[in-house]
Amino acid sequence: MIFSSTTASTAALVIAVLIVAGCSSMSGAADPAKFDRMSCTELNSALGKNAGEISQTAIARGKVASTSVPRWLLGGSRVKTAVANRETARIDRLKQQQDALVATRARKCPKAAG
Repeated sequence: MIFSSTTASTAALVIAVLIVAGCSSMSGAADPAKFDRMSCTELNSALGKNAGEISQTAIARGKVASTSVPRWLLGGSRVKTAVANRETARIDRLKQQQDALVATRARKCPKAAG
């Protein structure tokens, strides 16, 4: 059986996404007490990094969701769904962290609250 380059690249993409998603889920929850020790500049920087991570994760989730899994790849659609769900959960955690950062910044840095 000869596989086309599209089929091979799809399988490679699914494997790569699994590896990246597995590694990205290792980050732990942020400690809100840590945010209280940050300066306003550090809070702004952390918010920027957080927003970037949310964007990158959403892009990765979109790529996974739009991947066409070949029929011969048994369980491929389940893997695709599981990876997309994992990315969604990571986005939810990042948004919670972002909310905590915004609340801390509003409390500590009144000029940035607007």
